[in-house]
Amino acid sequence: MPISISMIVLSSQLVMPVADGVPKFDIARSCKLDIAATAGLAVDQSLKGCMSDEQKARRQLAGQWLKFPAPSRASCVSQESIGGTPSYVSLQTCLQMEQWAR
Repeated sequence: MPISISMIVLSSQLVMPVADGVPKFDIARSCKLDIAATAGLAVDQSLKGCMSDEQKARRQLAGQWLKFPAPSRASCVSQESIGGTPSYVSLQTCLQMEQWAR
């Protein structure tokens, strides 16, 4: 049975596009939620450290983003979307682990 044009058009909508650039995460929100889940740490110092780590990871990812294969980028970005607290540090770790797994 030949494939109809409408089937091709419908199935083309299932392809997830991968951005050419690093996604934008709300790191202030993510850091605050992470700190709230951590007991016994000084909030101001922890927040500054978290923000610094996230900004550094984002800068590093920006310089390396297109070096990672598109399927790895798509997989890791979708994993970071789960749970509501995306992190550039976690995204970077995911991409590096996929690279090492090859």
